[in-house]
Amino acid sequence: MTLAIFDLDNTLLAGDSDHAWGEFLVEEGMVDKEEYRRANDRFYEEYLNGELDIFHYQRFVLGPLSSHSMEELDSWREAFMAKKVQGMMQDKAAKLLAEHRAQGHTLMIITATNRFITEPIAELLGVDHLIATEPELVNGRFTGEVAGTPSFQEGKVERLNDWLAAHGESLDGAWFYSDSHNDVPLLKQVQNPVAVDPDPTLEKLAIESGWPVLSLRD
Repeated sequence: MTLAIFDLDNTLLAGDSDHAWGEFLVEEGMVDKEEYRRANDRFYEEYLNGELDIFHYQRFVLGPLSSHSMEELDSWREAFMAKKVQGMMQDKAAKLLAEHRAQGHTLMIITATNRFITEPIAELLGVDHLIATEPELVNGRFTGEVAGTPSFQEGKVERLNDWLAAHGESLDGAWFYSDSHNDVPLLKQVQNPVAVDPDPTLEKLAIESGWPVLSLRD
């Protein structure tokens, strides 16, 4: 098995699904508009700056999920996919996935964004394997807490190693595509790291390291 691993937000997608989910909740009047938007924007800046407390952020994101039934949340998510995610899809990303698929590579998305948001996006992209931050579920309802290790920064390496061990696989010949300096720990683990529309910190490192830099923006 040769893995072709992809970050999701601002890599395969032309935007950040996690931040867009917060905007969607604000626009639909499901949360306090001013307070939630201000916090959502602040957390996003902390992420861009490499300063994000992932557990604090995930409690912020997962909190609204804990107050509603799964039926309500599924309805929200369906509307979110139509209103926010469809516009982030990129033809060049679909082509890149198809190229790896044609080579017989096993496709995987690994993302810090939680599974509730990202699972239907992975399905839309035709990617079978997803490692995402896992929201805790008790008796069919979200608790607002994270289950296990969030797949963020070094947590992506930990979660991927757990997956490899469970499947008896390795990173031999693996690819990893990402836009973010937060993913440097995993980029350094693979034979084929690729910077995609990278932030300035990652772009500088990629050039210094001789990693390919490409754009998937249409």
